Amino acid sequence: MRITITKGEREDKIEAVRADGSSVQTSFPHKGPIPHDAVHYYVESALQLSDAFWGTVAAGQHPEVVADIAKAGGHASAKRATGADDSIVRLVQAERVVECFEADLWSGGTTSPQMIRDAILAGCEQSLVPTMEVGDETIAVIQSRLKDLVSRWPAAKPGERLVLDWTVTA
Repeated sequence: MRITITKGEREDKIEAVRADGSSVQTSFPHKGPIPHDAVHYYVESALQLSDAFWGTVAAGQHPEVVADIAKAGGHASAKRATGADDSIVRLVQAERVVECFEADLWSGGTTSPQMIRDAILAGCEQSLVPTMEVGDETIAVIQSRLKDLVSRWPAAKPGERLVLDWTVTA
């Protein structure tokens, strides 16, 4: 699947063209130094998560429907967790991991691997899902890729694009 994130003035646009040629588009407001869904891409591709956000989109869901899927599965956010249906555990785990890497970015991108793992554990426990194990090497890869994007994206002009290829399969 080809994912294109186009920078806008107040919000960015996403287009995802799936392997079967179908496509979906959405937009989202700016939040943090880089797009939230780009963080999902780097985390989920490094962890080979075929059943989290981008895998769900690749399988045919619209990005805006993924939150509805999580709500229907018994989980809207860590604050409102009631336990997650097995079908959405990976979605919830991925969101908690993404939040940890976003927090790392906001604090300069130098959080130690152990502190990131501790934050993942806390987030997953609060969300009532099993923790996701993430090794030092994977953390370093994700941090490096996100730092690279942070070095480029904030200076990008409206209309500039980030093109990502989603190749993770089940």
